[in-house]
Amino acid sequence: MSPAEEEKSLPLPERWPRASKFALSACAAAVAELVTFPLDLTKTRLQVQGEAAVHRNGAAAGQAVPYRGMLRTAAGIVQEEGLRKLWQGATPAVYRHIVYSGVRMVAYEHLRDSVLGRSEDESFPFWKAVVGGMFAGAIGQFFASPTDLVKVQMQMEGKRKLEGKPLRFRGVHHAFMKILSEGGIRGLWAGCVPNVQRAALVNMGDLTTYDSVKHFLLLNTPLVDNSVTHSVASCCSGLVAAVLGTPADVVKTRIMNQPRDKQGRGLLYKSSMDCLIQTVQGEGFMSLYKGFIPTWMRMAPWSLVFWLTYEQIRRICGVSSF
Repeated sequence: MSPAEEEKSLPLPERWPRASKFALSACAAAVAELVTFPLDLTKTRLQVQGEAAVHRNGAAAGQAVPYRGMLRTAAGIVQEEGLRKLWQGATPAVYRHIVYSGVRMVAYEHLRDSVLGRSEDESFPFWKAVVGGMFAGAIGQFFASPTDLVKVQMQMEGKRKLEGKPLRFRGVHHAFMKILSEGGIRGLWAGCVPNVQRAALVNMGDLTTYDSVKHFLLLNTPLVDNSVTHSVASCCSGLVAAVLGTPADVVKTRIMNQPRDKQGRGLLYKSSMDCLIQTVQGEGFMSLYKGFIPTWMRMAPWSLVFWLTYEQIRRICGVSSF
């Protein structure tokens, strides 16, 4: 049998390992995103409540929405906008995770296995996991940033309607085209810097914690590579990711949701650092953790659903465990 024929006879994951891992992680991420999306919407609404910069600029005069906690915010969305609005913005969110999760998982495994390298005992040193997780998250989020921008702005459409403001978009395609026409290509990457910063921190928590905890359990406890080990590792990763990523997520959400001039420049914040400073000065340090509970409540089941699904899909398709 010729080398070409031998290659064709190999299973798909062995012929195109990176493309296969990209597809598998994208599928797992899409499932996790749809299951936990209402918590993401609630978190986004909480993060822009009581925004000091909006009140200083008079943008909310006469239209202030009373501050509500997580449960009241979610219940208010259902009562005032309808149950289906809990999934408003889900389409670009799924698009985002197809790109983001696909790129970050492939990038992390490549860094772990080929660039940074494992130790002789097949373990991956913690500092290498931190570096790999941050780089993988930053790369994945950079490519997915336009879809994240559309997701955030579409999630706020229901709130704009309640405030008596005109809706900005008719759908996902219209949102992309409008942002592109108003701000050009650079407009699609508005808020990219805090977005990438957040993704680096979240993945330092998510990928690093999952990989480190999983292999620690396999090397130091009687646990084997099964769903129990995956569940414990994913619960740890969700908590750490929420603690590290929430402040950057608040900044990212506010920058992406702020009004812009004809040149695409933000009217409330000059940069992510300016947003951070204004938020802390106007609302206090703990305002950086607005939406932490729904963020954590979302990241915990998101990580659980994603990692269990991803590991099982890899096993079914004949790909080695993560």
